[in-house]
Amino acid sequence: MSGAGKVFITLFSGINVGGNRIVKMAELRSFFEDLGFADVATYVQSGNAVFRAKKGDAAALTKQIEAAFEKKWGFHSRIMVRDLGWFEQLVSENPYPEAAADHTKLHAYVLEREPTADEAARLAEKCTGPESFEIKGDVLYLHAPNGLGKSVFAGLIPRTLKVPGTARNWRSVLALLEMAGQAGGK
Repeated sequence: MSGAGKVFITLFSGINVGGNRIVKMAELRSFFEDLGFADVATYVQSGNAVFRAKKGDAAALTKQIEAAFEKKWGFHSRIMVRDLGWFEQLVSENPYPEAAADHTKLHAYVLEREPTADEAARLAEKCTGPESFEIKGDVLYLHAPNGLGKSVFAGLIPRTLKVPGTARNWRSVLALLEMAGQAGGK
């Protein structure tokens, strides 16, 4: 079911984590198709979807998908919708190319909005371990040399920054970009 339209990537926050808020990916694909989107594909269980939309921008699609999702599954999931060009920029602007080979050490946080200078400064004060981060627009890149699971700082990001977002390891970022690129070439 290929057609015209723009390619988007959707990142869900807080589904299929720790056995809670379970959403099967086959059901998620059907959900997107029922909303009228084409070339729908999902990646792993954490709520990543690529699709093509004939109309709408990322902000309008976010509202539409969040509302329909909550109606269908009965709980709210914060959703980040971004277009293919935005995702290409996220990858090309990676400030830690040396860390990209080990997906456990590099993560991208897709944020609802660009943090203010004060919010970023507050977060920088908390970064006292081996980690480093850089914010570019509405993306926070985190290099965690010991892995995200061992990073105390990673746990501080959401409540210190206070900008809603969702993180993906670098393998997921690259896989989603590849999927979106394939959808874009149809």
